Amino acid sequence: MGFFSKIAQGLKRTKEAFSKKIYELFKGRALDDDFYEELEMALISADVGTETAQQATEELKERCYQKRISTTEDAKEVFSEILLEMIDYEIPEYDYPLCILVAGVNGVGKTTAIGKLAHYFTSLGKSVVLAAADTFRAAAAEQLTVWAERSKVRIIKHEEGADPAAVVYDAIASCKAKKTDVLLIDTAGRLHNKKNLMEELKKINRVVLRDYPEADYRSYIVLDATTGQNAVSQVEIFKEAIDIDGIILTKLDGTAKGGVVIAICNEMEVPVLYVGVGEGKEDLLPFDASDFIHAIVD
Repeated sequence: MGFFSKIAQGLKRTKEAFSKKIYELFKGRALDDDFYEELEMALISADVGTETAQQATEELKERCYQKRISTTEDAKEVFSEILLEMIDYEIPEYDYPLCILVAGVNGVGKTTAIGKLAHYFTSLGKSVVLAAADTFRAAAAEQLTVWAERSKVRIIKHEEGADPAAVVYDAIASCKAKKTDVLLIDTAGRLHNKKNLMEELKKINRVVLRDYPEADYRSYIVLDATTGQNAVSQVEIFKEAIDIDGIILTKLDGTAKGGVVIAICNEMEVPVLYVGVGEGKEDLLPFDASDFIHAIVD
C-alpha cells in the first residue's frame, strides 16, 4: 500500500470532519463575506487553529480578488494551494552517519516512534544503534530493547537513573567504532520538572555536537495528533532547549484533529517529517504534503 492509500486511510476521521464541511462550502456558493466567515470557522473546528485559519481565509480572499475568481470550484483549487504552501517544506536529504535526537512528552508514543524509525532505516539497508537516554522513566530502556530486538539493531543503555548524556557518549563511541549509519537517541519526556528536562536535553545536544561533529545531526519532536492544539504548545516548550528540525506526528489514524498538521507547520515553522497511521512497525510513513492536502480537501 502506497503513502497516499495509507495516509487517506489514516486520515479517514479527519476527512469526515473536515472534507464534508469544505465540500458543502465550496458547492455552488457565492464568494461573499458569509462564505469566508464559514470557511474560517470550519478550519478552526478542524483544529487548524485560529491564527492559521484567519491567515488561510484572508489569503484566499486576496488571491480570488486578484485573479478575478468568482466560482467556488476555482476557489477550491486556490485554497488547496494555500494550505499546501503552509505545510510544504524542502527537507535536506540525509547524510550518513546520521544522528537523530528524539524528544517529546511522555505518552505521545516517542519510544514506539523510535522503534519504527529503526525499522524504517534498516529497511533502507542502514545499520542502526538505539541510545536509551531516557533513564528517568521506569522500564523505558526495556521498552526500547523490545523494539531493538524486533528490528535486530544494537542498543546502548545504562542503569535507571544514570546520566543520559553518558549513555549518548557511549552510543557515539560505539557508532564510531563499528561505523554505524544511524544513531537514534531516546530522551526523557517529563514536563513536571521542566527545568531539569531542558538542561538534560541541552547537555545531550552539547555531547553530540562535541563528540560527533561528522554526523548529520537532526532533532525531532514526537507529537500526538489526538491532542490537537496542545501539540503546538509542546513544540514551543521544547524549542526553549533545542532546535527542532522536524516533527513525527503519531496516532493520526485515531483522530479527527489532523488539521493540526497545518497549524504546527505554519505557526511553528517546523515541517512534519513522519506520520504514524497504525500500530505496525511499518506504519510510520515519510510525510508527503501534497498527498496530505489532497486526502483531506478533495
